[in-house]
Amino acid sequence: MKIDPLELSKQLIKCRSVTPHDDGVMDVLVQALEPLGFKCEIVTFSEEGTEPVKNLYARFGNGGKNFCFAGHVDVVPSGDEASWTSNPFLPEVRGGMLYGRGASDMKCAVAAFVAAASAFIEKTQVPGSISLLITGDEEAISINGTKKMLAHIAAKGEKLDACIVGEPTNPEALGGMVKIGRRGSVMFSVTIWGKQGHVAYPHLADNPIKRLNTILYSLSTHQLDSGNEFFQPSNLEIVTFDVNNPADNVIPQMATAKFNIRFNDEHTSGTLIKWVEGICASICEDNGAKFEIKTRVSGESFITKPGELSNIVCDAVTKITGNIPELSTTGGTSDARFIKDYCPVVEFGLCNKTAHKIDESASVDEIYKLAEVYEAVLYDYFTA
Repeated sequence: MKIDPLELSKQLIKCRSVTPHDDGVMDVLVQALEPLGFKCEIVTFSEEGTEPVKNLYARFGNGGKNFCFAGHVDVVPSGDEASWTSNPFLPEVRGGMLYGRGASDMKCAVAAFVAAASAFIEKTQVPGSISLLITGDEEAISINGTKKMLAHIAAKGEKLDACIVGEPTNPEALGGMVKIGRRGSVMFSVTIWGKQGHVAYPHLADNPIKRLNTILYSLSTHQLDSGNEFFQPSNLEIVTFDVNNPADNVIPQMATAKFNIRFNDEHTSGTLIKWVEGICASICEDNGAKFEIKTRVSGESFITKPGELSNIVCDAVTKITGNIPELSTTGGTSDARFIKDYCPVVEFGLCNKTAHKIDESASVDEIYKLAEVYEAVLYDYFTA
C-alpha cells in the first residue's frame, strides 16, 4: 500500500488542529499508518493550568536501528479567515501550490514521510525499525508534547538511534538548507521599584524608569559574542517596556521590561541569567532599589556536528533536488531541542516563506520531492 503525500496532506489540513486541539488529526495518521504495519500509540498528556494534548508514537519493526521522524500536526491560528483566498482548513491546489493552514509548517512534511515510509516498506525488507513521533503541542508552550513523549517511550524501552525533524528549513527552494542545531532561548522580565511622586517634586520621588533604562542600555550594548563556526552571534532584543501609568504628572512606582536572548553554544541559560542578575544588582545597589527578575527558558543551544546523519540527509537532498544544502543553526527553536538528548538529530522539510502567514502554502512538486528525499534517507541509513 503506497501513500500519496498530496492526498494525505489534504486530509491533515482539513483538521482544524490549532494548538492544543486535535480535531481528529491523530486518527487520520493512525488510519494511514496501521495498514502499513505500524503499531500506533496515542498518548494524552496534561498538567495543571494546561489543556490536554494528544501525541502519537508509531513504529514499524521490532528490532535493529530505529530511525525516527519527528514533527507536529498542531498549527497556529488562521487569523482573519476572510483574508485568505480560500478557507484555510479546506485545502485547495492553485497554480501548483497547495494552500491551507499547516501546509508549510508542517503537515505536508509529515505526509511526505508517511509516503516515503510506505514506498520504502513496499520495496525493501527493512533491516531495522522506522518510527514517527508526532505531537500536537509544538506551536504553543510545548509542555505536553515531545518532551514528555520522549520520556514516555524511553520508559517503555524504546530507543531512537537517529532522527529527522520535518520543520520547514528551506528559505527559498527545497534543498537549500539542513538544520544541524539551534540557538537557545531565554525570556526575561525585569521589574524595578522606585517611589511614586509628583513630577514637579522629583527629589521626593524615585523614578524607576531611569534605572531600568540604564539596565537595558547596559545589557543591549554589550556584545555577547561574535558567533563561531556553526552559530551566528547571540543577540538580545527588548520586546516591551511598561509602566502602566495613565497620568502625565505622576512619577510611577514601578517599571517592567521584557527581553529575549537567543544564544549560541558559547553560553548557557544559567550563565546568562547570572549575568543579567549581576547587571541589575550593580545598578540598583546605589540606593537599594528593589528589583525582580523572572525567566523562562525555552531551550538550550545545541548542535549535531556534521557527520554520518547530516551526510546521509545532505546526500539524499542533492540526489533528489540537485542542490547542495547549507548546514545551518539559524531560526527559532524547535522540538529538536528535546530530541538531541536522546539521539543525533537534524531538520529538513519544506520552504518556510509562508509559514504562519495568510494563504500559507507548499509547492505540490516539492511535496512529492520531499517524500523522495525522505525515502532516499531511509535507504541510505539502512544500507550504509
